Amino acid sequence: MGVMNSRFNLLKYLTIVFIIAVSSNLAAQQEIALEDDMRPVWEVGVFAAAFNSPEYPAAGQNQSNVIPSPYFIYRGETLRIGEGSIARAVAIDKSWYELDLSLAGSFNANSEDNEARAGMPDLDFIFELGPQLKLRLAKFEFEQHGKGELFLNLQARAAFSTDFSGLDKRGYVFQPVFSYRQRGWLSEKTALSISLSPTWATEKLHDYFYQVDSDFITDQRSAYDAKGGYLGTDLSVGLSFNATKDIRIFTFARASIHSGAENQESPLFKEKSTYAYGIGMVWRLWESEQKVSGR
Repeated sequence: MGVMNSRFNLLKYLTIVFIIAVSSNLAAQQEIALEDDMRPVWEVGVFAAAFNSPEYPAAGQNQSNVIPSPYFIYRGETLRIGEGSIARAVAIDKSWYELDLSLAGSFNANSEDNEARAGMPDLDFIFELGPQLKLRLAKFEFEQHGKGELFLNLQARAAFSTDFSGLDKRGYVFQPVFSYRQRGWLSEKTALSISLSPTWATEKLHDYFYQVDSDFITDQRSAYDAKGGYLGTDLSVGLSFNATKDIRIFTFARASIHSGAENQESPLFKEKSTYAYGIGMVWRLWESEQKVSGR
């Protein structure tokens, strides 16, 4: 039984790190790559990052997590794996648009450690999966500061929560993302990224974060029936640079603005503005000698 539990815990850990690592877009790898780059057909390495983020949207408390994970990227003629998405169909990968899968994940949270949720069920690990249409809106070239690209990503994902003993569907998320990426901002290998992403979700996901049923009413927490709709808007800034030829460092900061969100009256909705930040590393260990263009 102990061996089985150890294997289960390892599987749980590997699943979490895979989803978080992919949903973090392997930021340092992706930000440096622009359309006309030549890159290895495949590469293998290590991804590691430390995050500090809210326990749920509009939460009054943050939590810290550290994720180490291997990564694999393959850039084939008809299939591409990794580098910000699970898989990309090159057959519909054009110079100005791409269609692939969008993946997002968030850590679980212990309600006993959260004042607003004390006595309520814990929040499980959440992952989201769905199609993404990526539109390249503009390209820029600067005399002294490299090249830039402006994108609009239209993402629609199904949300699920799990404690790894079962799986619960939590509705759907729609998230358009305006993003700007510039390489050569400070030096040739320095990359800057800025993104703005409003989010809407169906009632099931809002219920998971903000609903208070009669069983969980206290003197400080009244009953509340959550509704679907606007969840909030994230403004993120990231910076990455080469520490060595094969090691790339990245850092990010994110402000989440929840003013005007659908469930501001919930007793679990604590902050109209929350903040997250993190730092990480991508270490490329092996790569193919053959190169392929960025698209």
